[in-house]
Amino acid sequence: MAGINLREIAMETVIEILENGQFSHIYLKAVLDKYGYLEKNERAFLNRLVNGTVERKLQLDYIIDSFSKTKVKKMKPLIRTIMRLGVYEIYYMDAVPDSATCNEYVKLAKKRGFAGLSGFVNGVLRNIAREKSHMEFKELWIKYSMPQWIVDKWIADYGKEQTEEILKGFLEPEELCIRVNLNKISREDLAEQLKGQGITVRICDTVESACYISDYDSLTAIPEFNEGLFYVQDYSSQRVPYMAGVAAGQQVIDVCAAPGGKALHCGELVADGSVLARDLTDQKVALIQENINRTGATNVKAQQWDATVLDEDSIRKYDTVIADLPCSGLGIIRKKPDIKYNQTEESLSELTKLQSQILDTVCQYVKDGGTLCYSTCTINKDENENQVENFLSSHSEFTIEKMTQLFPDKEHDGFFICVMKKN
Repeated sequence: MAGINLREIAMETVIEILENGQFSHIYLKAVLDKYGYLEKNERAFLNRLVNGTVERKLQLDYIIDSFSKTKVKKMKPLIRTIMRLGVYEIYYMDAVPDSATCNEYVKLAKKRGFAGLSGFVNGVLRNIAREKSHMEFKELWIKYSMPQWIVDKWIADYGKEQTEEILKGFLEPEELCIRVNLNKISREDLAEQLKGQGITVRICDTVESACYISDYDSLTAIPEFNEGLFYVQDYSSQRVPYMAGVAAGQQVIDVCAAPGGKALHCGELVADGSVLARDLTDQKVALIQENINRTGATNVKAQQWDATVLDEDSIRKYDTVIADLPCSGLGIIRKKPDIKYNQTEESLSELTKLQSQILDTVCQYVKDGGTLCYSTCTINKDENENQVENFLSSHSEFTIEKMTQLFPDKEHDGFFICVMKKN
């Protein structure tokens, strides 16, 4: 344990995410796994400091720019990162007094070869700490650290009041949602087993397979997880098979399935039916296969396939086609906070074209009387309601059976599901 500096680890992690383009949810998990031997509270501190700094980047930069003659964009990446981390701790964490926080980041700057800038770091952080109670964040983009163009887009779609509720929802603390393998254990029995290990469990009222867990140390340390008694799966993802009406005996295809949560869930629901879980790359298919192996599913098959390419052998073959397609991810910003900085209006336009191309292809796999279930983890209308409207305008054989758009709150992230019946 000697020599472990949590703030230095956080600094290196944030640099990889915000300066070098690593995906926050993947890279941070790898870091936490690497330092799995740390105490639970130490890893919790590291997790919150990294996630919070990434999540609040725009607001932190606004604060720093309000006190520093050298603007954030002009700073060296390491100093910029140290300043962001320091300001996040000062505003949002109370592990140590503000003065001690300033000292820690000054020492870190010196340790990493920037002794000449330690006075700058010290002066700016101490001024920010003194004045923090007087700072006001009047504009939504600053208050909720959301790019202005996204705020403008949502205001145009949903109005200012609804947009602020959405932005608030992204900053709500989140419990981990799990799907209970109901073929192996009931929710009540699993809850009792987990509670016996000191894990807090809350049973979801609206999805019969879902629970929320917290106060656990590591998933891999939970025997029930390794035994395949439950699977980490979002609330929205669990709703898809139920809304689509997946039932015993059906033939189901999930065309963009990785990491396989919905496909495995469908496998439980179809019983003696079958599920084909496809995705684009070997890596993604390997993820699906890994989860098939862990849960012991015998009626789910993983296969590599490009969803934009028509498979002649699949035409009119499936009772249910699950199309949870690549999207902007603007509904899951809480889980992947760097998404909001990486998307652009141009990338959204490209995604809507890809979604349209895939829907035009995979809708041909639906049997007469069968179901096409289109879903995304975004709250962008162009990818959701407008995409469905565009699809139906050229596919009159489909009609909407049910459709839901939910916004982020304590229970779930933002998502969209539309179930269409083929006449």
